[in-house]
Amino acid sequence: MKTYIKYSFAIAVLVMTTVTSCKKEFFDRPPQSAITLDNFYQTADQVKSSTNVLYSAPWFGWVAKGGWAITEMASGNGRSYSSDVANFGNFSVTDGNTELANAYNSLWIVVAQSNAIINNLPTKVPATVDAKVVNNALGEARLFRALAYFHLVRLFGNVPIIENTLDYVENFQVNTNPVTDVYKFIINDLKFAEANLTPQIRSGNSVAQGRVSSGSATALLSKVYLTMQDYNNARICAQKVISSGEFKLYGSDIQGKEFKDLFLTANNNNEESVIALQWAGSGGYGRGNPLQASWAASTVITGTGDGYGVLGVTFDALYSFQQDDKRFKPTIMVVGSNYPELNQATGGYTQLANQGQGTSTFVKKYVVGTPADNGGVGSAQSSANNVYMMRYSEVYLILAEAIMAGAKNSTDAQALAAINKIRNRAGLGNLTEIKRGYFTANNTPGKPTNAPAQLYRDDILEERRREFMFEFDYWFDLCRLDGFNVTNHPNAITIINQQDRGSGDNSVPSNSYGNGYSTMTNGKFLFPFPATEVASNPKLLQPPVPYVFK
Repeated sequence: MKTYIKYSFAIAVLVMTTVTSCKKEFFDRPPQSAITLDNFYQTADQVKSSTNVLYSAPWFGWVAKGGWAITEMASGNGRSYSSDVANFGNFSVTDGNTELANAYNSLWIVVAQSNAIINNLPTKVPATVDAKVVNNALGEARLFRALAYFHLVRLFGNVPIIENTLDYVENFQVNTNPVTDVYKFIINDLKFAEANLTPQIRSGNSVAQGRVSSGSATALLSKVYLTMQDYNNARICAQKVISSGEFKLYGSDIQGKEFKDLFLTANNNNEESVIALQWAGSGGYGRGNPLQASWAASTVITGTGDGYGVLGVTFDALYSFQQDDKRFKPTIMVVGSNYPELNQATGGYTQLANQGQGTSTFVKKYVVGTPADNGGVGSAQSSANNVYMMRYSEVYLILAEAIMAGAKNSTDAQALAAINKIRNRAGLGNLTEIKRGYFTANNTPGKPTNAPAQLYRDDILEERRREFMFEFDYWFDLCRLDGFNVTNHPNAITIINQQDRGSGDNSVPSNSYGNGYSTMTNGKFLFPFPATEVASNPKLLQPPVPYVFK
C-alpha cells in the first residue's frame, strides 16, 4: 500500500509530462515549461495526452517479469530455474518474493495514475474543451483502473478500493474490501467507460487505433461478467461487441493475415486488438516491451545482447497443441523450427537444442528479433511490439462459454459457431459438441511413467489455453474453473496435478522426467500480500469491511 501511495505526490506532473515507453508519433509531448494542474488542461490535445501514461509505464513491473511469473508459471505453461521466479512454478511463493511485489506494486501504480486523471480532469479543464473529449479521457482512465483491479482481485482476493489516492497520503493504512464489492466497483468503472468512450471501427493497423474505445470496455465487461458466472450479461456484452463491428479477426475476417502476424511489431494496433499496451522500443530498459529480453532463447535472436531464455515451456503446454495447429509454431519454439522473420539479414533463425530451462523448448510469442527485423526500432531489453491485454478472439470464446452457462456439454449452434471460428483460424476441424469437465485416456506422446492414466479435459478451457498461451491469462482461467469467489478448487487441482511441469533429457525431442512440483492445495489459488506492504499496512490482513459506494 505504501509503495503506490508514495507515487501520488508525483502523479499530477507525471500524467502531464511523461510519455515514457510510448511511441513518439502516438503521444505528443505537452509543453515542458511552467506546467501546473491549473494551467495544463487548457486544450483538447492536452486532455487527450493526459491518459498517455496509462498505456505503458505503470504496467512495466507487471509485464517485465512479475505478471508472467504468476500467470504462466503457476498455470503450468512455463518453467524456469531462475531463482526469482522458480517458486511460482512449484507453488512455494512467499510474501518476500520480489517479483510478487513488483506485480502488486505495478498494478497499484496503474490505479494511482488512473485516479489522478479521474479526480483532476473534471475540475481543471475549462468549459472551452468539448465535454466529450473530457469524458473520453475519463473513460480511458476508468477502463485501466478497472483492468488493474480485475488483476488485483483475482490474484489477492479482498483488496482496498481506492478512488482518490491522495486521500491516503497522510495515512496509508486502509482496510481491504470484499471481493464482491471490488467486482461491483470494476463493473461501475467499465459501464462508465462503455458509455463515454468513443466507438471506433478498426481498419488496418494505425497509431490512432491504439487507444481503447467503447467496444474495448464492453469486451472487458463481458470477461468480468464471465468470471462472475453472470452468463446472461456476459453473453449480452459479447454479442454487443460482435454486432458493433469495431473489431475483426486476422485470418478470418481479415484475409491475408494469419494468427502469427498478430505478434509482429509492424501489426501493432491491428483490427483484432481490443486493449493493448504501447511501447517506444528505444531508450533501453523501462521504455519498451521487456518480454523478448527475458523470453528469447538466444542472444542471436535479439541482436542486442539480451535474449536470456529465462522462461522455458513445459511439456504439458507443448503437448496441449496438435502439431498442425497454426498457433503452435508462433507460440512455442521447438528444436529445429525455423523462423524467417527473425534474423532476416542472415536468412532466418533455426532453434537449436538448448537445455537452459530443462525442456529445450522456449517461447516464440512476443519474440520479434533484431531491430533490423522490426524496421530499425528496438534496443536492448526494449522492443516496440505491443502487449495485448485483450484480443477480439476472446470475445467469441466468451460467447461460447456464456451460452453454455455452466452446462457440461452443448450442441448449441451459436456456441459451436463461436468456438469453431477460432478453431478454424487455427486450422483445426469443427467441434460438433462442446464438452466440459470430462475424463479421457492419457495418450500424451512421450509421457513419463508416473503420468496419470486419465486426463481431465475441457474443450473451452483448452481452446482458451492454446489461443492465449503466454498472454498472461491461463492461470486466471484455472482459478475460475470451479466457480466465482470460491475457496474449493477440485477440478483445477485435478488439472494441475496431471500437468507435466518437469525437466527432460538431452535427446531431441527431449524425454520427460515427470511432474516436478509440490502438492497443490486450495490455499494456493490466491497469493500473499507482499511482506513490505503488510508491514506498512497491517490492515491488509484484517477481515474486509464493506465498501461505501458514492
